[in-house]
Amino acid sequence: MIGLFKSMFGQQDNTELIKAIEEGAYLVDVRSPAEFNGGSVKGAVNIPLDSVPNQLSKFKGKKGVIVFCQSGSRSGVAKGILEKNGIQNVINGGGHSNVRNCVS
Repeated sequence: MIGLFKSMFGQQDNTELIKAIEEGAYLVDVRSPAEFNGGSVKGAVNIPLDSVPNQLSKFKGKKGVIVFCQSGSRSGVAKGILEKNGIQNVINGGGHSNVRNCVS
């Protein structure tokens, strides 16, 4: 149960996150465009959570995907949507500040 909670809310060991970033993971900020424009992570794209189901083609074929938001809640939902649609190697990075701290 704790593992499920961690997976949903981005409380994973940052070692996995750092490794995925170093390997060129697709960084996706699922916050609103206004939140994204207020500051995000270098190299990230903005695909708001409500757009994820309609933007699945942007995720296909990526070696790894890191989704993140403000707190990890919306990115947990995005991770579930992606996995339900066959997108593999998705990491919930949690909050954008957590992911930003892992990007060199």
